[in-house]
Amino acid sequence: MAIGPAGRLYVVATPIGNLGDMSSRAREVLQSCSLIAAEDTRHTGVLLKAFGIQTPLLSLHEHNEHQRAGEIIERLGQGASVALVSDAGTPAISDPGFELVRAAAAAGFEIVAVPGPCAAIAALSIGALPTDRFCFEGFLPSRGAARRRRLQSLATEVRTLVLYEAPHRVRETLEDCAAVFGGERSAMVAREITKMHEATYRGPLRDLVARAGADADFGRGEIVLVLAGAPQPLADDDRGADGHDGALDRALKILLAELPLKQAARLAAQITGARDNEAYKRALHLKQESASHS
Repeated sequence: MAIGPAGRLYVVATPIGNLGDMSSRAREVLQSCSLIAAEDTRHTGVLLKAFGIQTPLLSLHEHNEHQRAGEIIERLGQGASVALVSDAGTPAISDPGFELVRAAAAAGFEIVAVPGPCAAIAALSIGALPTDRFCFEGFLPSRGAARRRRLQSLATEVRTLVLYEAPHRVRETLEDCAAVFGGERSAMVAREITKMHEATYRGPLRDLVARAGADADFGRGEIVLVLAGAPQPLADDDRGADGHDGALDRALKILLAELPLKQAARLAAQITGARDNEAYKRALHLKQESASHS
């Protein structure tokens, strides 16, 4: 494949675990470009060796990106084609690369995405939580007080939240999420996505906190958290005649016709963003009301 005009920056996504996720286009770009700017040249060297790619490597990580960006812009100006990669997934998404991309754009060079794996999107796609609107927060602050302040600022966010977390902090972060958002908030923890020991854990935050304390494997490997957003504030025209959530009632009436009460309530809560206990109480009321009228 011909790479095209000189002086072009390629932002190349690489596997987050399974080498089978390396696209043929990514391989071709990495093989054909003049230089690969890598977060860790040793790590990327192993990847390149697996695919028989011998393109020269240059390190670009969080501690040297400002300096390296200038060097790479100079190389682009000399006609080089440069591929940017991180250790795994899509560069600049909670990984180095943003400064280089911004500098290349400011200098007028063409920037081309070679899309592929991204842990945040992969986790969101299997989270079983709303995906029509979501908010990616990357890594929360590592210190507890700062982390809780950040979570508090997100307490009323109605979009699904996607977070990255270090394995040794995942239990503390889940505890903080439960304290700020409420233990009934639905969530999913994805661990080691696409890797041999991939695992997902779903449920209310209180259950995930308990699981994190009881399962020795829970805090191992790469972690993504996906959390349901806060319940949407009700508009006056979305309330039933008795003042209750009209959307919740509509969902419950459909689900109760086909499913057991507890399962219907849980699904209705996920669909509407209502609290689990609110949905259960309302389902019970509607069930009893229906029985009294039959």
